[in-house]
Amino acid sequence: MPLLSLDAISLAFGMQPLLDKASLNMEAGERVCLLGRNGEGKSTLLRIVSGEVTPEGGVVRLEEGARLAVLPQNLPAEDRRTAYEVVASAFPETGELLARFHSLSQQADEASLDQMMKVQERLEALDGWRLDQKVGAILEQYSIDPEQTLNTLSGGWQRRVLLAKALVAEPDILLLDEPTNHLDVPAIAWLEEALGQFRGAILFVSHDRAFIRKMATRIVELDRGKLVSFSATYDKYLELKEKALEEEERQNALFDKRLKQEEAWIRQGIKARRTRNMGRVRALKAMREEHRQRRVRGGTASFVVEDADRSGKLVVEAKEAGFHYPDGSPVIEDMNLTVLRGDKIGLVGENGTGKTTLVRLLLGNLKPTEGSIRLGTNLEVAYFDQLRGELDLERNALDNLSEGREFIEINGQSKHVLGYLQEFLFSPQRARSPVSVFSGGERARLLLAKLFSKPANILVLDEPTNDLDVETLELLEAQLVEFKGTVIVISHDREFLDNVVTDTIFLDGSGAVREYVGGYSDWRRQGGFFPAERKAARREKPAKPLKPVASPQQNVTAVAESTKSKPIKLSYKLKLELDELPGKIESLETEVAALQDRISDPEFYSGPPEGVSKTLAELADTEARLEKVIERWMELEEQANQ
Repeated sequence: MPLLSLDAISLAFGMQPLLDKASLNMEAGERVCLLGRNGEGKSTLLRIVSGEVTPEGGVVRLEEGARLAVLPQNLPAEDRRTAYEVVASAFPETGELLARFHSLSQQADEASLDQMMKVQERLEALDGWRLDQKVGAILEQYSIDPEQTLNTLSGGWQRRVLLAKALVAEPDILLLDEPTNHLDVPAIAWLEEALGQFRGAILFVSHDRAFIRKMATRIVELDRGKLVSFSATYDKYLELKEKALEEEERQNALFDKRLKQEEAWIRQGIKARRTRNMGRVRALKAMREEHRQRRVRGGTASFVVEDADRSGKLVVEAKEAGFHYPDGSPVIEDMNLTVLRGDKIGLVGENGTGKTTLVRLLLGNLKPTEGSIRLGTNLEVAYFDQLRGELDLERNALDNLSEGREFIEINGQSKHVLGYLQEFLFSPQRARSPVSVFSGGERARLLLAKLFSKPANILVLDEPTNDLDVETLELLEAQLVEFKGTVIVISHDREFLDNVVTDTIFLDGSGAVREYVGGYSDWRRQGGFFPAERKAARREKPAKPLKPVASPQQNVTAVAESTKSKPIKLSYKLKLELDELPGKIESLETEVAALQDRISDPEFYSGPPEGVSKTLAELADTEARLEKVIERWMELEEQANQ
């Protein structure tokens, strides 16, 4: 019996069915990526699986005793609970008691002690201390401070806490809806590694192509209410999907030709009608009904960017420019940068490193506190806001775009506003719907429509890929590449950066601004890395070690040089042990690197489940041994320097 089974699920909003007898089976250990266009119903399908939404028809079956957990798409706005309380809430009654006991233990008055005893009795009856150990273990595993309140954490750390809550109950199935949205690259890499260690099944929605390639063992597409499964990697799915669409078009053309012939036959003269084959008449009626019910695949977005007059060749020049907070802490320091017309620049850095501040400096919206920034001439800027703040949620799409106009000018051509919105896949009916009911992808498309309806020679895009379906994303990439003006992109979508930008600017959070030629992968090849990766490489209480940027040999050389340069005040036996540790570190890091390379292969998770589990277990064991060796080396180093 499958772990999860969806049998003929149906659900409609309005006239068009969102899910039309959709069926799906999932086995234990599978990692299924659910793809589909914006508005097709992917998030709704996940909510049906989780039990939040009841379908109008069909059945959802979970294997008896199977547990299901959800990592929500939206992060909590003002959750003042501690990380411990959030994770413990995975166990409803017991979690509440544990959180209560944890809170009371921080107090010292007599009343608190009396309450603690009552809570303790109930916890013992519910076997609560075993669950307390599980909560503590996963918080430690993910390097989460149990006393940190959720509202004080960044998006990446909030996602980490919520994943800990989802996994602490050891679910058999994990549901993820756009898990990489608003995460920086180190947080995405951590999420990939953490999910890679999860032994259960995963059903997830994502448009992050690099994430899909890393995680998915099977692709399931929601297309016109039906679920179509592709037992293939993401790249193979793209090939199979293209062939499937070509075959569908061919079959539809043959059907339409035959229908036309039958319609001509039914309209023959009186004599023919007297001798008409009634079976053929009934067959024609059935063909008409089939044609009427055919759900035509929606068109592809076909937008273009409205070009303004060319800017000057120099867009902006910064010399020894910097920006400091009032308390003196640096955001940008000693920046020397020249941006020319036609440059496509990607800004990369962890959340909070100053990417938005840098954009404001480059556009002249913020004055540097030191140095100079000179702007070019004839600059017309269009800005894409990741928070969709330029959209009025109470107004419909038509009013958001038109601003009182019935026609808009796009590259010298007059277009009706409704016709223009159809290029962004908004039907006239949908264009008159309030934006508040739109999906995240629809809001992103509407903001793009608004952005591209105004002349611009500089496009600034802040996280433009969030919520966009793959087809719209690929069209956006093509338009940005063809755009004659200047593009500045803040993005954590690794593939998007590779496909669009010609230069990458990296901010490490210390104020330094470094420029590299090429996209994200080129930056990595040139030795680029995030500070979080350096911490992981040094094993500073890692949640899950990332692949070291430096080679194992470089790491061991650094360890050996450090050992030689410091006086050793150890016994002879401990000196020998300390001398041997660099060799052990080198050997274990080589093993870890080899295993990580094997796991990062897109074909890895397509192999036999027992082989996948064995390799993952081997990696976890090797990393644990490496941790112990490095901890021992650090311990002896500390003793040697006392």
